[in-house]
Amino acid sequence: MQKNILKSGIEISELGLGCMSLGTEYHHAEEIIECAIENDITYFDTADIYDRGVNEDIVGKSLKKYQNRDDIVIGTKVGNRPLNDGSTTWDPSKKYIKESVKSSLKRLGLEQLDLYQLHGGTIDDPLDETISAFDELKKEGVIKAYGISSIRPNVIEYYLKHSQIETIMSQFNLIDNRPERLLNHIHSHGVKVLARGPVFKGLLTSNSVNVLDQKFSDGIFDYNYHELGETIASVKEVESNLSALSFEYLKSHDALGSIIVGASSVSQLKDNIANFNKTVSLDQIKSARHRVKDLEYTQHLE
Repeated sequence: MQKNILKSGIEISELGLGCMSLGTEYHHAEEIIECAIENDITYFDTADIYDRGVNEDIVGKSLKKYQNRDDIVIGTKVGNRPLNDGSTTWDPSKKYIKESVKSSLKRLGLEQLDLYQLHGGTIDDPLDETISAFDELKKEGVIKAYGISSIRPNVIEYYLKHSQIETIMSQFNLIDNRPERLLNHIHSHGVKVLARGPVFKGLLTSNSVNVLDQKFSDGIFDYNYHELGETIASVKEVESNLSALSFEYLKSHDALGSIIVGASSVSQLKDNIANFNKTVSLDQIKSARHRVKDLEYTQHLE
């Protein structure tokens, strides 16, 4: 599998495993992770808030046997501080970030973290303080690289200008193509995009008809329900395998670092891998892209 290289030299597999859906049963999750490794997936993406730390613990335990391999890369996220009542509050303070990384490292069984990401963020955050926390962790050797998970152009722009981020994670697929407008700018800074939601909650799969009714009955973005259904039907005329088409669309962008797929079962992961490996022509990508709307971020522009 192709590896894409971050500014720090970290190599991440072009298909990564998003670990949020692994569940809390260790052996079940371990089977999915083993399947990923057997198929050359070497980037694993988690967060401290997933199952309140249990996910990090499972990922760390499952990957412990591979710690002697230099190609296994683990990324986690910080910023959502859990409260005693079961809710969370947003906390991008330096104090919280530098405390939380210790807990994440312990759960993951690591001495150094490959990629540490801010799990959100707004322009009203103490941005310079937040950035300094990540810079200090990198200088101290606690983390190798850092990034942000954001769909806010104003936040993305600030981090591109004022930080050493190496990755930006955003929802990105053939339908939700909003990040497309930012790609050249992101790429010019040597930053890679981690594309989450590549099959858009199942809409870009063989189960698209049912998913459309179950999850998109009110439409989404600039689409109403009927427009979205008509668009999906039109794209299917180009290529019936919507997942393969979306994967190949994402791979066609130079700024891509990794496509992050979630999986709650081995069979689901295998389906994603098969679709990722399916060849779709550039002409098909272009034709499909012309059949969907050009979406843009309408908030948080300045």
